[in-house]
Amino acid sequence: MAEKEQLIQMEYSEIMQKSYIDYAMSVIVARALPDVRDGLKPVQRRTLYDMYELGIRYDKPYRKSARIVGDTMGKYHPHGDSSIYEALVVMSQDFKKGVPLVDGHGNFGSIEGDGAAAMRYTEARLQKITQEAYLSDLDKNVVDFVPNFDETEKEPEVLPVKVPNLLLNGADGIAVGMATSIPPHNFDEVIDGVIAYMKNPDINTREMMEYIKGPDFPTGGIVTNQDELLAIYSTGTGKIKIRGKVEIEKLKGGKEQLVITEIPYTMIGANIGKFLNDVYALVESKKTTDIVDISNQSSKDGIRIVIELKKGADAQNLCNLLYKKTRLEDTFGVNMLAVADGKPETLGLVPIIRHHVNFQYELATRKYTTLLAKERDKKEIQEGLIQACDVIDLIIEILRGSKNIKDAKDCLVNGNTEPIKFKSEQSKKDASRLRFTERQATAILEMRLYKLIGLEIEALMKDYETTMKNIQTYTEILENRGTMAKVIIKELQAYKKEYGRPRRTVIDNVAEAVVEEKPIEEVDVAVLIDRFSYGRCVDLATYERNKENADAESKQVIFCKNTDKLAVFTDKGQMHLIKVLDLPMGKFRDKGQPLDNVSNYDSSKENHIFIEALGNLAGKKLIFGTKDGMLKVVSGDEFMVGKRTTAATKLADGDELLTVSLLWEDTTLVMQTAKDIFLRIDGSSIPEKKKGAIGVRGIRLAEGDELTAIYVMRSGENVTVNLKGKTISLNRLHIGTRDTKGVKK
Repeated sequence: MAEKEQLIQMEYSEIMQKSYIDYAMSVIVARALPDVRDGLKPVQRRTLYDMYELGIRYDKPYRKSARIVGDTMGKYHPHGDSSIYEALVVMSQDFKKGVPLVDGHGNFGSIEGDGAAAMRYTEARLQKITQEAYLSDLDKNVVDFVPNFDETEKEPEVLPVKVPNLLLNGADGIAVGMATSIPPHNFDEVIDGVIAYMKNPDINTREMMEYIKGPDFPTGGIVTNQDELLAIYSTGTGKIKIRGKVEIEKLKGGKEQLVITEIPYTMIGANIGKFLNDVYALVESKKTTDIVDISNQSSKDGIRIVIELKKGADAQNLCNLLYKKTRLEDTFGVNMLAVADGKPETLGLVPIIRHHVNFQYELATRKYTTLLAKERDKKEIQEGLIQACDVIDLIIEILRGSKNIKDAKDCLVNGNTEPIKFKSEQSKKDASRLRFTERQATAILEMRLYKLIGLEIEALMKDYETTMKNIQTYTEILENRGTMAKVIIKELQAYKKEYGRPRRTVIDNVAEAVVEEKPIEEVDVAVLIDRFSYGRCVDLATYERNKENADAESKQVIFCKNTDKLAVFTDKGQMHLIKVLDLPMGKFRDKGQPLDNVSNYDSSKENHIFIEALGNLAGKKLIFGTKDGMLKVVSGDEFMVGKRTTAATKLADGDELLTVSLLWEDTTLVMQTAKDIFLRIDGSSIPEKKKGAIGVRGIRLAEGDELTAIYVMRSGENVTVNLKGKTISLNRLHIGTRDTKGVKK
């Protein structure tokens, strides 16, 4: 009989919620965030452990990166080779990591964003510090090992890192609903900070910052907001402002050049190219006319970006302009998030060090417990061998009189003499008093005869003395926390002596860069808008010389000041502002700039129906007309706003603007519908409304009809429309009443 099926009913939302939370926690803990104890993400930890397992030590030959990546992926990290290789590459880059953990051989990328060569070409091995401070003692049971993904291997849950890697190398990672961003710090300062905490666990953040001054980026630079660092390190979040280092060099002929020798940490990679483009843009937009040339002369020896200035240029003012307008001054967002006690937590400076120190005590406890057990085992065997040397003749007699090892061992351990032949009763009596331990008996049976030489016995006695001293030392370390702290501090000081380096990043309070902008000379210009919605400016003299061509080729010509703004009204009821200065100014035949590129106007989603200089709207009236026949007059003063984009009018659902035009005293308006209905009304009959109003009805439309055009005319202006082969002069139409049906043509 078939087993009865059991149906479990669950809410779909509950399943989704549980599944998503499980997924999120998996990404947070097992992929994206570092552990506060070793400061490593799982992929970094597994890659380093795999290199350790493969024996790719700092004093051994390099091995192909592809071998390391493949082995790591097959054994520990089944998430694709690209993530493993990327982690390997980043751990080798001295411009990203304060303490590179991998020694790369070959093309491992550059500070300018060049990618590393394929893994089949590059080679790698562990750095000396990685081997000594990150991977040593793995054989001493200092950390727990857990099964790998398919339970065929064991991997360390955390590496026994003896330096606070989370602070030394920083971290960055995007998890689910959270991200971490920790800057790197100076090796010497961090070690001093850890030692200070071990001597005074009640130390606060302000006191800790006497040792750890702030971040120390591999790229150097200047941190400009020193006073804000205390709050950042107390809470674990905030923004660090960093600048590149710029030197002013004197050249022959009185010229100067700016030389950027250090860049903000956030500029490394593709952002160096973006910085160069931003400088080009400043020149093209005439934000500065002091730059003659810019060249990137950076090499493996360091950053060197040279900006050549024209004679008499204000170098300091230009430097401030670069700080304001480019990424030469940038912010590093700090969010010191790490996995602590199995869950993500935002930690301040002191809590990170507290977790690290607690981890060091745990490592030391497990290490010296293991070492003590080994020394005690060694002591037991050494005592047995020393005792055996004193009765070696008796032991030889036992061995010669035994039929097998089992009988001999039984005699040594339990004094059982029955199966053994002795030369004398005294020997048998002495043998019955033997009480060696199992380990001692095994060691005696395995001992070689040369160990009976006098010098060897002396060496055994010295080893025994050493073992007793070690037992005493290890016991003292385990029983006295102060002694253990001294051992940890001594080790940290040794690391500092060998691997410490001077600080690269300057920490200071620097005033915000102030740019003295030269006043723009105000001149009258003609703005030419062509049929492709490209705009450009020419001075009035150029326009007058080319008036005929300009009027013929331009969809619209607008006369205004170069300091003015253009108001672009679109069929979607929006008004976009464009600075006239953002449009290219030059010769008549120079190319224009798409309006899309200098404003929020998007020609793929909306069409401009009216453009006028903002200054020309002051004190004027504007007529608005829509496809549904809604009309209103709005004061031009309502559009004197600072926003780049604002709603110019309110539209009903599905309605569109058909026209926006200036209103004059003699203005008449003609509305034309899809069913060839025309209605001409006087402009004065249209009421004035606010720009947020829909307006009033201009014409009564028949069902299914809509306006196709609205013509705004002044007295004496003749506008004609071709309709089914006949020409209609709109200025001859009878002026009717607003909100009537109009006449059919």
